[in-house]
Amino acid sequence: MKRILIVDDAATMRMYYRSILEGAGYQVDEAINGIEAMEKSLQEFFDLYIVDVNMPKQDGYSFLSELRSRDISQNPAMMISTEASANDRMRALVSGANLYLVKPIKPDQLLTNCRLLLGEVHE
Repeated sequence: MKRILIVDDAATMRMYYRSILEGAGYQVDEAINGIEAMEKSLQEFFDLYIVDVNMPKQDGYSFLSELRSRDISQNPAMMISTEASANDRMRALVSGANLYLVKPIKPDQLLTNCRLLLGEVHE
């Protein structure tokens, strides 16, 4: 079973993503900021990261940059934010995101992009 880490400070967003992803058969864990996400990433294996940009203590850009600098298994990361500028998108990709999506995200959009990043092609 594929494991996904949701990194978002908003409990409502974590619950929303969790319900969609668990409904599709994924195992989900959560972190409320980049610091907690890094701690979990160093102790456990995740197939995919779903990361918010704006969080207290450590934002999504800093988390991904730090994650990418570590000597651990590097798996895809999807950054989801309310920030919609080209600069935000570029900053996300430079920090290590494989994909940048702008909120709000529909359930089918979330699942389709997760499956693409996980290499799961469903007919």
